[in-house]
Formats: sequence, C-alpha cells, structure tokens
Amino acid sequence: MERQLFYHANIVLPDRIIAGSVTADDGKISGIYSGIPDEKVTRQYELVDCGGQYLAPGFIDIHTHGAGGHDFMDGSEEALIGACKEHLKHGTTSICPTTLTGTNEELFRFFAIYRKVKAEWKDGPNFLGIHLEGPFFSPAQAGAQDPAYLQLPKPENYLPILDAGGEDIVRMSVAVELDGAMQLGDELARRGILAAIGHSDANYDQVREALGHGYSHVTHLYSGMSSLHRVGPYRVLGVVESSYAFDELSVEIIADGKHLPAELLKLIVKCKDNDKICLITDSMRGAGLPEGQHAKLGSLANGQDAIIRDGVAMMPNFKAFAGSVCTTDRCVRTMHQQAGLSIEKAVKMMTLNPARLIGVDNRKGSIEKAKDADFVLFDEDVRVSAVYIGGRKVL
Repeated sequence: MERQLFYHANIVLPDRIIAGSVTADDGKISGIYSGIPDEKVTRQYELVDCGGQYLAPGFIDIHTHGAGGHDFMDGSEEALIGACKEHLKHGTTSICPTTLTGTNEELFRFFAIYRKVKAEWKDGPNFLGIHLEGPFFSPAQAGAQDPAYLQLPKPENYLPILDAGGEDIVRMSVAVELDGAMQLGDELARRGILAAIGHSDANYDQVREALGHGYSHVTHLYSGMSSLHRVGPYRVLGVVESSYAFDELSVEIIADGKHLPAELLKLIVKCKDNDKICLITDSMRGAGLPEGQHAKLGSLANGQDAIIRDGVAMMPNFKAFAGSVCTTDRCVRTMHQQAGLSIEKAVKMMTLNPARLIGVDNRKGSIEKAKDADFVLFDEDVRVSAVYIGGRKVL
C-alpha cells in the first residue's frame, strides 16, 4: 500500500484555507488534519513537507485544444501526449481534450488516438472525456473556427459523429439557433452528454427554448456569441445577457486576462453565482511557446495560421484573437490577482465547479476523504512547484 502524508500545508478547501495535513492511501484521500497528526499516524506514512505552500486539488481543464506545440486535431499519439505533458507542468491533473471544426476524417482519427492513449498512457492527466467544439456553429460567430467546415445540425450530420465518439464524448457545444439544434439537444440529453451553447448568434427566446431541450451551459462567455442588439427600434438580448438572465445556466470563462479584461471578470463574478462559473484555458498549441512564435490553430494539415503576441494567440492581421495560450495556473492567478477573488474561490472555479459540471465531483475537484489524491502545490503567486496524481508525484 502506498501511503503519503502531506504536512506543513495551507490546504485549499472549497470554502476556506486551513493550515494542516492531508493523508493519502493508495491514491485516495484518507484524512484531513489541522496541524500535524500525532506520531501514531505519521509513522505509517511517507512524509511530504509542503513548506507552507498551498495544497490544492488538481486543476481540471474542461476546454483545451492543445499546448506545447501540439494540437489534439493533429491526430497523433505524440500530439495528445505532448499537449497533456505541457498542461501537467501547470497543475492540470484532469483534462477534457477539445476538438475544432474540421473534417470528419480528422475527428474520427482523433477519437481512435484518444482511446489508445487513454488506455495505455499512465503518466499524465486523467482523461475525463472529449469536448466537441463544433461543427454546428453560426457562421456569424465562428470566430477562429474554420467556416469551411461548418455544418447544420441534421441527424445525418451529427449521428455519425456521436456514434463514432460514443461514451468518450462528455460535452458538445452548439449554436442553438440553427435548424435542428433543439433535436440535437434532445439527442445529447438521451446520451448523457452535456449540451452547451457556443459560437452562437441566438437571441433570448432561442436560449430559453434551448433550456427545454437539455442545453445547460455556455461555452466561453463573451467569446463567439451574440449580445444586446437592435431589431428595428427594439432591443433584443443575446447569449451574453441570457447567461445572466437564466440562473440555471452555468458559464465558463477564458481567464487569461486578455480575452476578458479585469473589469469584465469582476462584473461576471459579481453578477453570476460563483458556483456556476468554471475557468478554462481554451488553449491552442501555442500554450507554453515563446512570444512571436507562429502556431497553427487546429491541425497542422488544415489549421489556420496564428501568432503568439502579448500573452495570447492572434490572427496574422492582429485584428482578432486566434485562441488562448493560457494554462490552468494562469487562470487561477488571473482571477486572484486581477478579479480580486480569494485563492479558495479562484481554485474552486478551476476544480470543483468543472468537476460538478461534467459529473465527476464524486471523485475529483476537492480535497475530501475518499476522493482521488490529485494535488497541486503552489506559492503565493500561484507558481506550481509539484503535481500529484493519485498520490504519486508526476512533477
């Protein structure tokens, strides 16, 4: 039996931070202590001195396209493993690899690679399932998604994708105003897949209708979606305002401090129930690469050119973002330092909230007895010094 005792730690719980210790037995959390337990307990464990740093649950990224020069749509084991290794350095212990709008051939190849790596690779983040971002999006809100591959959500288009992905698909983002989107929402609900509103030009009434067809989440709030606009003399709410209007909708935000300025981050946490907010990286292959580096958004074969500049990926004309180069530690740091959240609240948005969203909070997302011993150790500036998965040190 492998047994570890993490002591001299500031333990990040969902609602507070305590100075204490955590024990792990065979990869599961077995005890949480204020201070250091007595010798009768400590002598049974391998001791890990946390040096007064924060001991938090491992970060969970439910929306990422790649990192370290790799994109999941490259369709190779090297790309999947390479991207996950880069994210691991920043405290990501669980991940939902995310696809981009492209050809079905690329998509199906990724499904096969995902299954192979998930079954064989044991040295990286836990794979929690696949997030399909596209291809059923609004051309008006496509953003950096390649419009050449957009489709309408007709059964003949989405059923082959859903059948090929099977139980590995945990989430799909869809523009709910498209013809057939409500039926697709019903199909996703039938399969137990989280239905999210994304890259959508929907209005308030269409969002309200979507709620009745299983849509419960909003993909990267403010990015790739409609907002308040006029139809003749009348003001019409878009997806942005609907995200606030419907309390039952959860949202995710790209917390890189670039896609959304600090003032907007503060507004979101002021107006939206914090338990309904998840942090995501939405990172493309440029995460972890230096400034000025050119990096394809999407696959190497069919992706679009992008350049890393000022801590974000830009389209070559520098008139629009081409994706994030963020990492999970940067998300927490941004929300703490720029949005003014406490460490525990920022961490919760990167751990327990996403775990609840995709239904794994019974084993992930917080430091609680019987949950997986996935930990990240970091300092006051949210700089990661060590990462543990199942009690085993992986960084």
